[in-house]
Amino acid sequence: MTAVVAVDLGKTGCRAALCNGSDGPPRQLHEVPGAPGLAADGGVAAARAAVLPLLERERPARPAAVCAGAAGAAAAPRAASALACLLLEELPTDEVAVTGDAVTAHAGALGGRTGVERAIGAGSVAVGIGDDGSYARVDGWGPWFGDEGGGARIGAAGLRAPDGRDPDTRLLAAAVERFGAQDRLPVAIGRDGTSARTAPSFAPDVARLAAAGDTAASAIIRDAATALAEAVLAAARRSGGEALSFAVTGGLTSLGEPLLGPLRSAPAGFPRPLRPRSPLGRPLDGARLLALDARAPHEPHVVRVRRAAPSATVPTSPVPPPAVA
Repeated sequence: MTAVVAVDLGKTGCRAALCNGSDGPPRQLHEVPGAPGLAADGGVAAARAAVLPLLERERPARPAAVCAGAAGAAAAPRAASALACLLLEELPTDEVAVTGDAVTAHAGALGGRTGVERAIGAGSVAVGIGDDGSYARVDGWGPWFGDEGGGARIGAAGLRAPDGRDPDTRLLAAAVERFGAQDRLPVAIGRDGTSARTAPSFAPDVARLAAAGDTAASAIIRDAATALAEAVLAAARRSGGEALSFAVTGGLTSLGEPLLGPLRSAPAGFPRPLRPRSPLGRPLDGARLLALDARAPHEPHVVRVRRAAPSATVPTSPVPPPAVA
Protein backbone atom coordinates (compact mmCIF):
# COMPACT_ATOMS: atom_id res chain seq x y z
CA MET A 1 0.00 0.00 0.00
CA THR A 2 1.41 3.40 -1.02
CA ALA A 3 2.14 5.74 1.88
CA VAL A 4 2.08 9.50 1.33
CA VAL A 5 2.33 12.55 3.56
CA ALA A 6 -0.23 15.35 3.23
CA VAL A 7 0.55 18.84 4.54
CA ASP A 8 -1.79 21.79 5.10
CA LEU A 9 0.42 24.86 5.55
CA GLY A 10 -1.57 27.95 6.44
CA LYS A 11 -0.65 31.29 7.92
CA THR A 12 -1.87 30.40 11.40
CA GLY A 13 -1.14 26.68 11.57
CA CYS A 14 0.57 23.80 9.80
CA ARG A 15 -0.71 20.22 9.97
CA ALA A 16 0.51 17.01 8.44
CA ALA A 17 -0.91 13.52 8.13
CA LEU A 18 0.56 10.17 7.16
CA CYS A 19 -1.82 8.43 4.78
CA ASN A 20 -1.73 4.79 3.67
CA GLY A 21 -2.96 5.15 0.15
CA SER A 22 -6.51 6.24 -0.52
CA ASP A 23 -8.05 3.89 2.04
CA GLY A 24 -8.33 4.29 5.76
CA PRO A 25 -8.24 7.43 7.88
CA PRO A 26 -5.06 9.51 7.79
CA ARG A 27 -2.98 9.61 10.94
CA GLN A 28 -2.31 13.19 11.94
CA LEU A 29 1.30 13.64 12.94
CA HIS A 30 1.42 17.01 14.67
CA GLU A 31 0.31 20.60 14.39
CA VAL A 32 2.68 23.57 14.67
CA PRO A 33 2.45 27.32 13.98
CA GLY A 34 2.12 28.23 10.31
CA ALA A 35 4.13 30.55 8.08
CA PRO A 36 3.40 34.03 6.68
CA GLY A 37 2.93 32.73 3.13
CA LEU A 38 5.24 31.92 0.23
CA ALA A 39 4.79 35.37 -1.29
CA ALA A 40 6.09 37.10 1.86
CA ASP A 41 9.73 38.08 2.34
CA GLY A 42 11.50 34.94 3.50
CA GLY A 43 8.36 32.94 2.77
CA VAL A 44 10.18 29.86 1.47
CA ALA A 45 12.50 29.67 4.47
CA ALA A 46 9.58 30.15 6.87
CA ALA A 47 7.57 27.42 5.13
CA ARG A 48 10.52 25.03 5.25
CA ALA A 49 11.03 25.81 8.93
CA ALA A 50 7.39 24.95 9.62
CA VAL A 51 7.17 21.76 7.56
CA LEU A 52 10.46 19.97 8.26
CA PRO A 53 10.26 19.74 12.07
CA LEU A 54 6.65 18.61 11.71
CA LEU A 55 7.65 15.61 9.62
CA GLU A 56 10.97 14.84 11.26
CA ARG A 57 9.37 14.24 14.64
CA GLU A 58 8.05 10.90 13.48
CA ARG A 59 10.20 10.07 10.47
CA PRO A 60 7.59 7.69 9.03
CA ALA A 61 8.58 4.88 6.72
CA ARG A 62 9.75 6.34 3.44
CA PRO A 63 6.61 7.82 1.82
CA ALA A 64 6.18 7.65 -1.92
CA ALA A 65 5.26 11.34 -2.06
CA VAL A 66 4.69 14.48 -0.01
CA CYS A 67 2.09 17.04 -1.06
CA ALA A 68 1.81 20.44 0.63
CA GLY A 69 -0.95 22.96 0.16
CA ALA A 70 0.76 26.23 1.08
CA ALA A 71 -0.64 29.70 1.66
CA GLY A 72 0.77 32.34 -0.66
CA ALA A 73 1.62 30.01 -3.55
CA ALA A 74 -0.74 31.98 -5.81
CA ALA A 75 1.44 35.05 -6.02
CA ALA A 76 4.72 33.15 -5.94
CA PRO A 77 4.79 30.00 -8.14
CA ARG A 78 8.60 30.10 -8.27
CA ALA A 79 8.68 30.18 -4.48
CA ALA A 80 6.47 27.10 -4.54
CA SER A 81 8.98 25.45 -6.86
CA ALA A 82 11.85 26.41 -4.56
CA LEU A 83 10.03 24.98 -1.55
CA ALA A 84 9.33 21.74 -3.41
CA CYS A 85 13.01 21.36 -4.30
CA LEU A 86 14.14 22.06 -0.74
CA LEU A 87 11.73 19.51 0.71
CA LEU A 88 12.78 16.91 -1.85
CA GLU A 89 16.41 17.38 -0.82
CA GLU A 90 15.70 17.02 2.89
CA LEU A 91 12.88 14.47 3.13
CA PRO A 92 13.05 10.70 2.54
CA THR A 93 10.69 10.66 -0.42
CA ASP A 94 10.91 10.38 -4.19
CA GLU A 95 8.40 13.10 -4.99
CA VAL A 96 7.21 16.42 -3.57
CA ALA A 97 4.23 18.42 -4.79
CA VAL A 98 3.45 21.98 -3.69
CA THR A 99 0.32 23.92 -4.56
CA GLY A 100 -1.91 26.59 -3.07
CA ASP A 101 -3.92 25.62 -0.02
CA ALA A 102 -7.02 26.69 -1.96
CA VAL A 103 -6.26 23.90 -4.46
CA THR A 104 -5.94 21.22 -1.78
CA ALA A 105 -9.10 22.55 -0.11
CA HIS A 106 -10.94 22.31 -3.45
CA ALA A 107 -9.62 18.81 -4.11
CA GLY A 108 -10.65 17.66 -0.65
CA ALA A 109 -14.13 19.17 -0.78
CA LEU A 110 -14.95 17.75 -4.23
CA GLY A 111 -13.04 14.49 -4.05
CA GLY A 112 -10.47 15.52 -6.65
CA ARG A 113 -13.16 16.33 -9.21
CA THR A 114 -14.07 19.52 -11.04
CA GLY A 115 -16.54 22.06 -9.70
CA VAL A 116 -16.68 25.07 -7.40
CA GLU A 117 -15.66 25.24 -3.75
CA ARG A 118 -16.93 28.17 -1.72
CA ALA A 119 -14.79 28.54 1.43
CA ILE A 120 -16.14 30.85 4.11
CA GLY A 121 -14.37 31.51 7.37
CA ALA A 122 -12.90 34.77 8.60
CA GLY A 123 -12.46 35.52 4.90
CA SER A 124 -14.08 34.04 1.82
CA VAL A 125 -13.03 32.78 -1.58
CA ALA A 126 -14.65 30.81 -4.39
CA VAL A 127 -12.45 28.50 -6.47
CA GLY A 128 -13.63 26.82 -9.64
CA ILE A 129 -11.77 24.16 -11.64
CA GLY A 130 -13.30 23.01 -14.90
CA ASP A 131 -13.11 19.86 -16.99
CA ASP A 132 -10.64 21.58 -19.30
CA GLY A 133 -8.32 22.48 -16.40
CA SER A 134 -9.57 26.07 -16.34
CA TYR A 135 -9.14 27.83 -13.02
CA ALA A 136 -11.29 30.62 -11.61
CA ARG A 137 -10.81 32.50 -8.36
CA VAL A 138 -13.44 34.93 -7.11
CA ASP A 139 -12.66 37.13 -4.11
CA GLY A 140 -10.25 36.08 -1.37
CA TRP A 141 -8.66 39.54 -1.39
CA GLY A 142 -8.67 40.05 2.38
CA PRO A 143 -11.05 42.03 4.60
CA TRP A 144 -10.03 45.47 3.34
CA PHE A 145 -10.53 44.79 -0.38
CA GLY A 146 -12.86 41.80 -0.52
CA ASP A 147 -13.80 38.66 1.40
CA GLU A 148 -17.47 39.54 0.85
CA GLY A 149 -19.70 37.41 3.02
CA GLY A 150 -16.86 36.28 5.27
CA GLY A 151 -16.80 36.39 9.04
CA ALA A 152 -14.66 39.52 9.25
CA ARG A 153 -17.05 41.46 7.02
CA ILE A 154 -20.15 40.19 8.84
CA GLY A 155 -18.65 40.93 12.25
CA ALA A 156 -17.47 44.41 11.24
CA ALA A 157 -20.87 45.28 9.78
CA GLY A 158 -22.53 44.13 12.98
CA LEU A 159 -20.19 46.26 15.07
CA ARG A 160 -20.80 49.34 12.92
CA ALA A 161 -24.59 49.02 13.08
CA PRO A 162 -25.29 49.77 16.78
CA ASP A 163 -24.27 53.43 16.84
CA GLY A 164 -27.69 54.85 17.65
CA ARG A 165 -29.08 55.17 14.14
CA ASP A 166 -31.14 52.00 14.60
CA PRO A 167 -32.58 52.06 18.11
CA ASP A 168 -34.40 48.74 17.67
CA THR A 169 -31.40 46.51 17.07
CA ARG A 170 -29.82 44.47 19.85
CA LEU A 171 -26.42 44.45 18.15
CA LEU A 172 -25.02 47.03 20.58
CA ALA A 173 -26.02 44.96 23.61
CA ALA A 174 -24.42 41.89 22.05
CA ALA A 175 -21.21 43.79 21.26
CA VAL A 176 -20.96 45.14 24.81
CA GLU A 177 -21.57 41.66 26.22
CA ARG A 178 -18.76 40.21 24.10
CA PHE A 179 -16.20 43.04 24.10
CA GLY A 180 -17.01 45.36 27.01
CA ALA A 181 -18.23 48.95 27.41
CA GLN A 182 -19.28 50.80 24.27
CA ASP A 183 -16.66 53.54 24.55
CA ARG A 184 -13.96 50.85 24.76
CA LEU A 185 -15.13 48.87 21.73
CA PRO A 186 -12.52 50.27 19.28
CA VAL A 187 -9.69 49.36 21.66
CA ALA A 188 -11.10 45.91 22.42
CA ILE A 189 -11.69 45.06 18.78
CA GLY A 190 -8.22 46.20 17.73
CA ARG A 191 -6.37 44.51 20.57
CA ASP A 192 -4.66 42.04 18.23
CA GLY A 193 -3.30 44.82 16.04
CA THR A 194 -6.08 44.60 13.49
CA SER A 195 -9.85 44.36 13.75
CA ALA A 196 -9.77 41.74 10.95
CA ARG A 197 -8.67 39.18 13.54
CA THR A 198 -11.25 40.09 16.17
CA ALA A 199 -14.30 41.07 14.12
CA PRO A 200 -15.02 37.49 12.92
CA SER A 201 -15.77 36.44 16.50
CA PHE A 202 -18.85 38.69 16.39
CA ALA A 203 -20.32 37.02 13.28
CA PRO A 204 -22.13 34.29 15.30
CA ASP A 205 -23.79 36.99 17.40
CA VAL A 206 -25.02 38.72 14.25
CA ALA A 207 -26.41 35.42 12.93
CA ARG A 208 -28.08 34.61 16.25
CA LEU A 209 -29.84 37.98 16.33
CA ALA A 210 -30.83 37.61 12.69
CA ALA A 211 -32.47 34.27 13.48
CA ALA A 212 -34.34 35.99 16.33
CA GLY A 213 -35.76 38.59 13.94
CA ASP A 214 -33.45 41.57 14.53
CA THR A 215 -33.91 43.63 11.35
CA ALA A 216 -30.43 45.17 11.28
CA ALA A 217 -28.73 41.82 11.83
CA SER A 218 -31.00 40.16 9.26
CA ALA A 219 -30.01 42.71 6.63
CA ILE A 220 -26.30 42.05 7.29
CA ILE A 221 -26.69 38.28 6.95
CA ARG A 222 -28.87 38.68 3.85
CA ASP A 223 -26.25 40.87 2.16
CA ALA A 224 -23.50 38.39 3.06
CA ALA A 225 -25.49 35.46 1.68
CA THR A 226 -26.13 37.33 -1.57
CA ALA A 227 -22.41 38.06 -1.98
CA LEU A 228 -21.51 34.40 -1.35
CA ALA A 229 -24.03 33.17 -3.89
CA GLU A 230 -22.89 35.66 -6.53
CA ALA A 231 -19.29 34.48 -6.15
CA VAL A 232 -20.30 30.84 -6.67
CA LEU A 233 -22.08 31.76 -9.91
CA ALA A 234 -19.14 33.89 -11.08
CA ALA A 235 -16.67 31.05 -10.50
CA ALA A 236 -18.99 28.58 -12.23
CA ARG A 237 -19.30 30.83 -15.30
CA ARG A 238 -15.52 30.85 -15.67
CA SER A 239 -15.09 27.08 -15.18
CA GLY A 240 -15.39 24.80 -18.20
CA GLY A 241 -17.66 21.77 -18.34
CA GLU A 242 -21.20 20.73 -19.11
CA ALA A 243 -22.16 20.27 -15.46
CA LEU A 244 -20.55 21.31 -12.18
CA SER A 245 -20.94 20.54 -8.51
CA PHE A 246 -20.28 23.03 -5.75
CA ALA A 247 -19.55 22.60 -2.08
CA VAL A 248 -19.45 25.10 0.76
CA THR A 249 -16.73 24.69 3.37
CA GLY A 250 -15.28 26.58 6.32
CA GLY A 251 -16.15 27.56 9.84
CA LEU A 252 -18.86 30.02 8.87
CA THR A 253 -21.09 27.18 7.68
CA SER A 254 -22.01 26.82 11.37
CA LEU A 255 -24.11 30.01 11.04
CA GLY A 256 -26.75 27.87 9.41
CA GLU A 257 -29.72 28.44 7.16
CA PRO A 258 -29.88 32.26 7.03
CA LEU A 259 -26.44 32.27 5.40
CA LEU A 260 -26.50 28.93 3.55
CA GLY A 261 -30.05 28.96 2.20
CA PRO A 262 -29.35 31.46 -0.59
CA LEU A 263 -26.28 29.45 -1.58
CA ARG A 264 -28.35 26.33 -2.11
CA SER A 265 -30.82 28.26 -4.26
CA ALA A 266 -28.10 30.07 -6.23
CA PRO A 267 -28.13 27.60 -9.17
CA ALA A 268 -31.72 28.50 -10.11
CA GLY A 269 -31.64 29.91 -13.61
CA PHE A 270 -27.95 29.11 -14.18
CA PRO A 271 -27.53 28.01 -17.82
CA ARG A 272 -25.66 24.78 -16.91
CA PRO A 273 -26.40 22.18 -14.23
CA LEU A 274 -24.86 23.40 -10.97
CA ARG A 275 -25.45 20.91 -8.18
CA PRO A 276 -24.86 21.61 -4.48
CA ARG A 277 -23.23 18.80 -2.55
CA SER A 278 -21.86 18.18 0.91
CA PRO A 279 -18.06 18.50 1.20
CA LEU A 280 -16.34 15.14 0.88
CA GLY A 281 -13.18 16.06 2.79
CA ARG A 282 -10.82 18.68 4.10
CA PRO A 283 -7.58 20.22 2.81
CA LEU A 284 -5.48 17.34 4.16
CA ASP A 285 -7.69 14.94 2.21
CA GLY A 286 -7.11 17.04 -0.89
CA ALA A 287 -3.35 16.97 -0.37
CA ARG A 288 -3.50 13.18 -0.07
CA LEU A 289 -5.46 12.93 -3.32
CA LEU A 290 -2.96 15.12 -5.17
CA ALA A 291 -0.01 13.22 -3.70
CA LEU A 292 -1.45 9.98 -5.05
CA ASP A 293 -2.75 11.15 -8.42
CA ALA A 294 -0.94 13.47 -10.82
CA ARG A 295 -3.78 13.12 -13.33
CA ALA A 296 -6.36 15.10 -11.33
CA PRO A 297 -7.77 18.22 -13.00
CA HIS A 298 -5.85 20.28 -10.43
CA GLU A 299 -2.48 19.23 -11.87
CA PRO A 300 -1.89 22.39 -14.01
CA HIS A 301 -1.81 24.30 -10.72
CA VAL A 302 0.65 22.00 -8.92
CA VAL A 303 4.46 22.18 -8.77
CA ARG A 304 5.70 18.59 -8.75
CA VAL A 305 9.35 17.52 -8.50
CA ARG A 306 10.79 14.00 -8.58
CA ARG A 307 14.24 12.68 -7.84
CA ALA A 308 14.63 11.51 -11.41
CA ALA A 309 13.74 14.95 -12.76
CA PRO A 310 16.54 17.50 -13.17
CA SER A 311 14.34 20.46 -12.33
CA ALA A 312 10.89 21.42 -11.15
CA THR A 313 7.98 21.98 -13.45
CA VAL A 314 6.41 25.34 -12.65
CA PRO A 315 2.67 25.65 -13.32
CA THR A 316 1.83 27.38 -16.58
CA SER A 317 -0.98 29.24 -14.82
CA PRO A 318 -0.82 31.00 -11.45
CA VAL A 319 -1.15 28.77 -8.42
CA PRO A 320 -4.41 29.68 -6.64
CA PRO A 321 -4.59 31.73 -3.42
CA PRO A 322 -4.86 30.46 0.18
CA ALA A 323 -8.22 29.10 1.58
CA VAL A 324 -9.98 30.83 4.58
CA ALA A 325 -10.20 29.59 7.95
